[in-house]
Amino acid sequence: MTELVVISGKGGTGKTSLVGSLAALAENKVMVDCDVDAADLHLILQNKTLRTTQFIGGKQASIVEERCTNCGICQEYCRFDAIKFKANKSGNERYWIDPHACDGCGVCVRHCPEQAIEFKEVVSGEWYVSDTPYGSLVHARLGLAQANSGKMVSLLRQQARLLADKMGLGTILVDGPPGVGCPVIASITGAGYVLIVTEPSMSAMHDMERLLQLTVHFRIPTGICINKASINPEMTSRIEEFAEKHDVKIIGRIPFDPAVTAAQLAGTSVIEHLDTGVSKDIKDLWLNLKEELNRKPGQSQFIDLKIRNK
Repeated sequence: MTELVVISGKGGTGKTSLVGSLAALAENKVMVDCDVDAADLHLILQNKTLRTTQFIGGKQASIVEERCTNCGICQEYCRFDAIKFKANKSGNERYWIDPHACDGCGVCVRHCPEQAIEFKEVVSGEWYVSDTPYGSLVHARLGLAQANSGKMVSLLRQQARLLADKMGLGTILVDGPPGVGCPVIASITGAGYVLIVTEPSMSAMHDMERLLQLTVHFRIPTGICINKASINPEMTSRIEEFAEKHDVKIIGRIPFDPAVTAAQLAGTSVIEHLDTGVSKDIKDLWLNLKEELNRKPGQSQFIDLKIRNK
């Protein structure tokens, strides 16, 4: 089973639009949207939700007033300043726990002498299995201000593997989150290939370098796609020079095309919306990706490890 993860160092590079088109081109696959904080792949895949499951992201502490003696020991141990002391609705000064600040570590529960702190599991969001014209999609929605996005990403990938195995499908296409944080690490760990989508700007190139350092660390074969390559030819050339210097393949160059925006407004992939112009470049990207994915074990080149010491 091959797992292709598409990521970008910053938002707005067009990563999800490209994944939507790859979904229309790829066969025998399950799709996963691992951008759980702002999932939007389902918006261009015309999905129908088949299954909804609650996501338990962790636990949260709360003080039971009837048992609390106002000793303040819990506040002394809280590293997140989540335990407050002020008057309640009755006008009595009591200790209470701010649910938005509580990290769910449980230290206050361990040290409370009166066992006056409850520690209950919290529903942090939902994850879904949906049907689309291009196959099954596993995606999720994390609640506002909820943590453990990395844990949810790992769950989605696990469910996608189980679904692919059950259906006898050989490819998992992952729309990863932007950035280099915990959700990204959870998205790429153990992946077969990573495609970094960048754009010709200084900020995007800087973030692309940070992502390459990450994939080097995990020794994952990686390629680059320069999206909107025509808007700044000078920066596009700089990215290409950087890639050549560090032995990273440029898998695709996608020019700017208003058809991409039109496809988004129509709620469909670029490939399905318009089978000319930029669609040809995306098809070439997919052909290059298939060549990389079909390499025998040991043939895929890793990025020059010197990049880590830059």
